[in-house]
This record gives sequence, structure tokens and C-alpha cells, in this order.
Amino acid sequence: MGGGGPRGSRGRWPRAKSPPPRLATPHPPGPSPPHPIGRGHPPRLPACSASAPGPPRLGFKSFLPPGRWAKRAMAVYGGMLRLGRLCAGSPGMLGARAALSRRWQEARLQGVRSLSSREVDRMIPLPIGGLSYIQGNVKNQLISKTVGQCLEATAQRVPEREALIVLHENVRLTFAQLKEKVDKAASGLLSIGLRKGDRLGMWGPNSYAWVLMQLATAHAGIILVSVNPAYQAMELEYVLKKVGCKALVFPKQFKSQQYYNILKHICPELENAQPGALKSQRLPDLTMAISVDAPLPGTLLLDEVVAAGSTQQHLDQLQYTQQFLSCHDPINIQFTSGTTGSPKGATLSHYNIVNNSILIGERLKLHEKTPEKLRIVLPCPLYHCLGSVGGTMVCLMFGATLILSSPIFNGKKALEAISRERGGFLYGTPTMYVDILNQPDFSSYDISSMYGGTIGGSPVAPELVRAIMNKLNMKELTVAYGTTENSPVTFMCLPEDTVEQKAESVGRIMPHTEARIMNMEAGKLAELNTPGELFIRGYCVMLGYWGEPRKTEEVVDQDKWYRTGDIAMMDEQGFCKIVGRSKDMIIRGGENIYPVELEDFLHTHPKVQEVQVVGVKDDRMGEEICACIRLKSGEESTPEEIKAFCKGKISHFKIPRYIVFVTEYPLTISGKVQKFKLREQMERHLNL
Repeated sequence: MGGGGPRGSRGRWPRAKSPPPRLATPHPPGPSPPHPIGRGHPPRLPACSASAPGPPRLGFKSFLPPGRWAKRAMAVYGGMLRLGRLCAGSPGMLGARAALSRRWQEARLQGVRSLSSREVDRMIPLPIGGLSYIQGNVKNQLISKTVGQCLEATAQRVPEREALIVLHENVRLTFAQLKEKVDKAASGLLSIGLRKGDRLGMWGPNSYAWVLMQLATAHAGIILVSVNPAYQAMELEYVLKKVGCKALVFPKQFKSQQYYNILKHICPELENAQPGALKSQRLPDLTMAISVDAPLPGTLLLDEVVAAGSTQQHLDQLQYTQQFLSCHDPINIQFTSGTTGSPKGATLSHYNIVNNSILIGERLKLHEKTPEKLRIVLPCPLYHCLGSVGGTMVCLMFGATLILSSPIFNGKKALEAISRERGGFLYGTPTMYVDILNQPDFSSYDISSMYGGTIGGSPVAPELVRAIMNKLNMKELTVAYGTTENSPVTFMCLPEDTVEQKAESVGRIMPHTEARIMNMEAGKLAELNTPGELFIRGYCVMLGYWGEPRKTEEVVDQDKWYRTGDIAMMDEQGFCKIVGRSKDMIIRGGENIYPVELEDFLHTHPKVQEVQVVGVKDDRMGEEICACIRLKSGEESTPEEIKAFCKGKISHFKIPRYIVFVTEYPLTISGKVQKFKLREQMERHLNL
């Protein structure tokens, strides 16, 4: 999967004479997103409704060559017709679906289903015709609700159930109380001058304020920008400028991270600014800095903003604003590097996030659990999709209690949360689970309430899956796969899948989602059990990369297929296995690290002539960063000097663990660095 493959294999899916079949409308109808996304983005298809015209004809010539493939093409063609439509209420669905539509959606928000979960699971489709294409179940409709409407429905259904517990802040709120706080916070944000479509950055570790801002921004039509809490000045300036943040919410500091001082470094005007009226030369869009926990020069205090939203006048303004919100509006921008290595703002809508969280919860069978079991411990960061969607939104949709165990991941605190709060379900990346299992006093904690959890974020070793299920009593463990651009989950195990199925795959396709695995060299669908590049299509595909239509088009084609950049295989039962990456991205403990970004930074060191960054294997973190540096002629350096140069300038998790000084790199005939060979050399050199 390294850099030695032919460049042509990384190209876009070649256009054929007849277009690929349009089985679905991945982006539902609705008002176009703000112009930075909409400009140049593939056009939306017509609205899906029960009375809409019938489906377009399926042209299968683009998938399969003529001759010996003809019979198989006909078999797949017929099978796809039987699968129906991907989009909720899609064209051609008549009769009962049209009659049930509105009442069924309302009932579903209240946790009522027309089919039992077991019946739906049995209907998970299989690949057809021996080819790596599959479409998820479409029996149940997607819903067209905003996050605010979903919170209101849950607060009405289970008002006295605990919604949020933040152990390190001693916060404990019921759904009714959380709804009241969110209303006031959303109203307060509007009262200080923020409007629908404005971007607000949330920069800090897991906290009550993080959840409050996530829900309040959505409630008011403001777009939340998830900012990595480890960002230093250079990285912070980039993301704030990229999306034009008007407001930034942050704590004064956390451990060694001095948030206020870092912001002052790129915005020196802050200290003498009037709160709420900041004018910055380097950050011209930023006019409001909001402090979470302490009065600071030039900032508004979050508590005061919420208090301002308590007046009836401002609550009325919020109610008026909500009349103009659509479930297809942007709600969240999360920075990801996709396949090219440069940070991009993946933009997701209410529709993306609400429906993905519903489908995650249904796959986990949360609607069948008693309130005592609906207690979910989240040690994962909220700025990641796994935390904000898998955590906050899944809990909101299913009336589950979200338990934040610590500001940043802490294995001991996660076990304490399980024991103290009778947690039944745990989220985590492989690295997090390894740390939890290896706590010295693990056996002293009461984990008898545990029954399940989800693991994702990076490849999972089969031995780890078995250890989690046995030692943590998580018999209903599920493995999930997805990308930020897909809201995020697209493949996931069922709780009742066998240990082998969980250990050797990332599960099966999620409902209302299509997947295909392409043999990129041959330009056709890969056969089953054959590796190829994974593509996804469906409601879950992002609106686009904020302000970057060309980069959006590089990964989302005209038929709305999203190119994941991952190499995968699919078996006869539809189980998917991720076998590698076509990109060079490093996944260290669940954190995505992009070699190009690090290489560019290390090139600024005065002694560095050239640098190549690769990921090398690591038992605990999955991968570690190795920087292979060629020094300028006559220069000398040490690993310690290079690491000291990085400290305080880039996030701590991006600082290479290994610094190796080299005199040459393995090259192709054309002079390009072969990173896969370089990785192999470094692993041998480091005895890994």
C-alpha cells in the first residue's frame, strides 16, 4: 500500500461510455449549503418522495466488460433492482410507505420500530454476482429532523432520565435540564450577534461546555468547527482562517496547553479588545473569543453568554430563527486530510449526523435495552466523529446517558467511570482499550455492569478483540469502520456476530449505504475476496470540503461515490476487511497524522536538507512516526535536537518518536521515493 505503486492506480474511476447506475441519492434535497461548499460541488439530485417519478434506467456496461461477463451483469442488474432505493422515501416507493411516512418517522423518533431489530438484521443483503458491490437495507426510512428537534423529542419522551454526566466537573443533567441549558446557550449565541451559517470553533478537551456548544450551535443554525485541543498557534491559525470562524470557545488552559496565550500569539489585539468586538489583522473573521472557565481580557465569559440567552426576548429570537433551519444545512466542520495530505474541512449536515447516529444505535440494538443498560462511557475526544456522533448524538437519539470519564483519555478514569456509574457500554480506539486492559489495578474495579462497546478509529488486532470481549465482559462488542467524510460509520459488526467475524472484519454494510470495491488498474469491480479500493455512496457522504470544490471533486465523483483511499476485501456474506491504505496517512492510536504536513514542517529546520516521514509498526499505538532526515552538508544533529525543535510548534502527538539520519532514500527509476521500502528499512533498522 506504500508509495511504490503506479501513479495510474491512484487515479479516479475512469468514465465509461454509459454511466454507472444511479441507485440512490446520497445527498438529499434541500437548500444549497453556503457558497464555500456549494460552489463547484456536484449538483443535488431531485427531491426524494413517495410520489416522485420512477427510477432511472440502470446502465451496467460501465461496471462490466462485454462477452463472458454478460450473464453476471444481468444477474447483478436484476439483484440491484430488487434491492430498491437507497434514499429514504426514494422514487418509485408507493402505497404503504407513502401512507406511513409521517407518522412512522414520528414514532421512530420515540423509539418505536415497525420491524424488530432481529428481523431487520436478517435482511442485511449479500453481494450479488460474485462481485464486490453491496447496498445496505432500506426497509426503514431516514428521518428529516434537525438536531434540535431530536433533542426536544427525547426530552419529552424521557425528561427525568440522566442525559449527561461529566465526572471531572461534577456535572449531572437530565434530558429536561440539558434541553433547557441548550435553549439558553443557543439563544445566548444569537444574542451576541452570531447568525445562522456563522462558524464557531470549539477548542478544548472533553467538557460540559463542549457538549453544550455542540448542541447549542446546531439548535441555532450555527456551524460548529471541531478544533483539535492539541493544536498550537500555526495549526490554530490555519483552521480558523480556512473556514472563517467568527467565534472561538476555549478554556484558559489545560495542563501545559495555554489556550489563551496561544490565541494571543496569533491575535495580539485580543488583550486590549472590547469583549465581542475583536478586530484582528491575522484573523479578520474572528470577532468573538469566549472563555469557558475564567474572565480573561478581551473575552466574553460563557456563563454570561448563556445568562443573556435566558431572557424571553432572546428565547423568542431563537424560536424565530429555528423556523428557517433545514435538516440539510451544514452543522459541523471536522478537519481531515482525506487522500491528499493537506488538511480539509469535511462539512456534515444535520441529515448526515442524525441518521448515522440512528443507524449506529439500531445496529447496537440500543432501542431494545433497559434504561439501566443505556449508560455509555466515552473516553474518546469529542472533536472526533467517534465522540461527537457515536457518543453525543447516539445518546441523544436513544435516550442514553453519556458519561464523560475524563478531559483527555485516561484508562484508569474510564474504569472508575464504569465502576462508579454502572456503565454498560464503552467506546474506544484500539490503543485506548490496550491501556484500559493493562491498568495495574484492573481487577479491583467492578465491571459487572458491562455488556458491550464499540472499537474503531484504526485497525484492530484479532487478539485484542478477543481480550476485550473476555476480560471486559463485553460480549456485545462491535467493530466499526468509517471516515469523517462519511459521517462517519459505514461498516459495522452486529452484536451477535461470532468472535471470528468481529476479529477478522469491520462488519457489514450499514443501512441506506452503498459500497463498492474497485480494481483500479482494470477499471472494474473487484471480485469477492480480492483487494481493491473502497468507495462509499449514500446519505452519509459529506456536503463537501469547506471552500474547496476542486478537492471535493477529487474524492466525490459525479455519481456521488466517495473514494475512501482504503484497500479492502469483501467476502460472500458481505463482511468487509480493511487490508491497507492507498494513502500514506499514519494512524497513531486513532489519531490521523499526515506525512506531508510533518515533512513540510521539518524542512523549516535550518540543518535539514530533506525529510521523509513514514509510519512504523508499534504494538501499543498501532503505528509510530519515523522521520528519516538527510542533513545539509557539514551539519550535525541529534534526535533530541529535532524533537526540541518540534515542541510547542506542532501538536505533541505529531512529534516523531523515531528520528533516523540517512544519506539516501530508496527511489524509483524516475527518482520518486518508495515509501513502502523506506518503511521496511526503518522497521529493520529499529528492530521492530
